[in-house]
Amino acid sequence: MAVYADLDLPDNPKLVHNITHFARALRKAGLPVGPGRVIDAIRAVEAAGFTHRSDFFYTLQACFVSKPEHRTVFAQVFRLYWRDPRYMEHMMSMMLPSIRGVQKDRKAKAAEKRAAESLLDGVDREEPEIAESPEDEVEIVVDASRTMSSQERLKTLDFEQMGTEEVAEAKRMLARLSLPVKPLQSRRTQPASKGHLFDMRKTMRDAMRYGGDIRDLAAKNRRVRWPNLVVLCDISGSMSQYSRMVLHFLHAVSNEKGAGWSKVHAFTFGTRLTNITRHMRTRDVDAALAAAGAEAQDWEGGTRIGQALHAFNRDWSRRVLNSGAVVLLITDGLDRGDVTLLNREIERLHLSTRRLIWINPLLRWDGFAPKAEGIRTILPHVDCFRAGHNINSLEQLAQAISDASDSGEKSRLAAML
Repeated sequence: MAVYADLDLPDNPKLVHNITHFARALRKAGLPVGPGRVIDAIRAVEAAGFTHRSDFFYTLQACFVSKPEHRTVFAQVFRLYWRDPRYMEHMMSMMLPSIRGVQKDRKAKAAEKRAAESLLDGVDREEPEIAESPEDEVEIVVDASRTMSSQERLKTLDFEQMGTEEVAEAKRMLARLSLPVKPLQSRRTQPASKGHLFDMRKTMRDAMRYGGDIRDLAAKNRRVRWPNLVVLCDISGSMSQYSRMVLHFLHAVSNEKGAGWSKVHAFTFGTRLTNITRHMRTRDVDAALAAAGAEAQDWEGGTRIGQALHAFNRDWSRRVLNSGAVVLLITDGLDRGDVTLLNREIERLHLSTRRLIWINPLLRWDGFAPKAEGIRTILPHVDCFRAGHNINSLEQLAQAISDASDSGEKSRLAAML
């Protein structure tokens, strides 16, 4: 256990108090911040000084952030607590009910709601004053017959706009989702007493027992087999929050008995390809994702889709893309690598699968258009193009997988190319 010497604090240590309160807000937002890190942060700020704001930011980040996925939350809490001049307006907007039409609606940025909730933890909201005389009482009648329930609202909420409690509830809802698939008819057959196909070979073998006389006509049916599900999930910086929720959903699919899939294979990629299939088979979802995150070292890094697909086609395609496998490609398509390599590898992947479904969170925007070079390269080689930014979009995957004619938004966007 580390032993810390006494700190030489000034008579009025406001900075120490603010850093301690800031650390408490980070802990409420989900970061593992303990007293030892608070002491380290105070010592680091004392050593680094306040020459530039960026120095103060990165000094605290080095002390409080230990995982790449915590950077976004840290940045939002830091902005609201230290740097945002409209800090009180952000806090009051979280405490008071908003009135639509009075001010322009603005969606919260990634992790902004969780940051505000952590800073408002323990703040008591003042109750409205009650009218003393009956003349001043105003009866307000609200018709809630057509309002959405909390779960229905959560299903349509963007993963990036969820607060801490909403993320936890969304994970519980994703754990109950299923992704059933229809069986495939094999070319092989098996004997059946009431089959639909005539079994000539068995009929002739039975006739040999009676001197060549055919007494009964043998029947057979085609065997059924279940396809494999292969998921290629982008874990780069622009996809971190979405990929984390998708992996929760994938864990539920991997551990659901009787869903119909022969095997479920999971891969993550950012700057390199990582096979996390064995981690997804762990029963505990937190342990599974912790092990997957420890093995995938490129969380919230860059994106090289072409190189990741090349590694998959070279090392894994022949192992997992059998029995009519269905592939889910989960990425925003913002590739930083060679476009020629991406075009060759995505075409090879499409030819190796029975169905290639692209899940892109950017499709949630009404004005989305295939302008990025990576998106324009991938789009012609997929069978279905769908959004993947909330629970509803993941529920609709079952329809996209079961219906071979379902192309999602591909036809509409392909016309823009």
